[in-house]
Amino acid sequence: MKPFYCLLLTAYCVLSSCQQQVETHPAWSANAVIYEVNVRQYTSEGTFDAFAEHLPRLKDLGVDILWIMPIHPIGNLERKGSLGSYYAVKDYTAINPEFGTLDDFKAMVNNAHELGFKLIIDWVANHTSPDAVWTVNKDWYVTDSLGNFVVEYDWTDISKLNFDNKDMRRAMADAMLYWVKEANIDGFRCDVAGNVPVDFWEDAVKELKAVKPDIFMLAEAEEPPLQHKAFNMYYAWHLHSIMNKIAQGTVDVNALRHALEVMNERFSAYTIPMIFTSNHDENSWHGTEFERMGEAARTFAALTYLLPGMPLIYNGQEVGFNRRLAFFEKDKIDWNDSSDYTAFYRELNQLRKANPALYSQDKGGQLVEIKNSVPDAVFSFERAVKGNKVITVFNLTNQQQTVEFESVEPELKAIAALEPWEYRVIVQ
Repeated sequence: MKPFYCLLLTAYCVLSSCQQQVETHPAWSANAVIYEVNVRQYTSEGTFDAFAEHLPRLKDLGVDILWIMPIHPIGNLERKGSLGSYYAVKDYTAINPEFGTLDDFKAMVNNAHELGFKLIIDWVANHTSPDAVWTVNKDWYVTDSLGNFVVEYDWTDISKLNFDNKDMRRAMADAMLYWVKEANIDGFRCDVAGNVPVDFWEDAVKELKAVKPDIFMLAEAEEPPLQHKAFNMYYAWHLHSIMNKIAQGTVDVNALRHALEVMNERFSAYTIPMIFTSNHDENSWHGTEFERMGEAARTFAALTYLLPGMPLIYNGQEVGFNRRLAFFEKDKIDWNDSSDYTAFYRELNQLRKANPALYSQDKGGQLVEIKNSVPDAVFSFERAVKGNKVITVFNLTNQQQTVEFESVEPELKAIAALEPWEYRVIVQ
């Protein structure tokens, strides 16, 4: 059966007046949507200039933060595939010639800023390629008992850096400062951030904020200590895993409740989780959202916008692109939208921006669950702040559900049945 979706907007939508800003978050991040850009696969050319031609389209889509995957030259030694991994960095202060020049990158950043975007770049502080320019300083790296550079996991194309070395730390912080000063970027998405000492991030961010006070930091980790002083946002990995499992029928809605409870217990009310149904790792290694979530893919995409946090769109999701992208080779995204996903994501982006109740963390409304008669199958909740309220109902099963709610809301009383994976959004 084809899933049924309903976006029900009732009453009124009012933008809130300015709320008190949390000191650690830029004001512009409160209702932002983050969008991940894989430059190599974005266009036939695979360049900054070619990607920049998509900026007006992304502006119309309604995204705000452009996260650019690593822009640096890729090592040749132990390279994977013909083009290599973006995460095997050879030189932190240079541009991958595959993408263009430094001037091309700066022009893209300026163009993005003129259109109102913020732009952050991927930063790989944990390791370099085995032939990186820094390898002349062997004590900057972790070595084994034979003096060989250390490889982590199955990442045979990298060498792990030694954060006990003060000179290396200084060089790493300087390289990050270089991109803020030289190209005016707005922050960093930090790869495997939990493998790098917390005090390095805290020291580096302090210096970055001295240059650009509203710097934005995203940690590819789910570790509370990173969020105390260094990072604004973390990956909601566990929540993502639970969404996949619900879609696959191996757990029910109670697992979602528990995941949200754990997040609230582990992280402060100010910390922003990044919530997603896909990203470059998930797409390439574990499958598209359609492979993992099937007919529930659109339902969970909507849920990422309605839960407290910031939603992520991985390039191609906005056109329903349903194929794994090769990671080490050229593999272009097909931008033909035959499934109305562009309109779907545009509407979600507009909904998030128009309703302060859906803003991130302390700026938005807290999640308050609305009890219903089938709690193992239906997740219903509201978020409200300063006269704005959003009520949502999700059937998170592949079966039709008959449901009643413990609520006086007339719109909820009118809902008696939900089709498989159907959801309702009521805006007051």
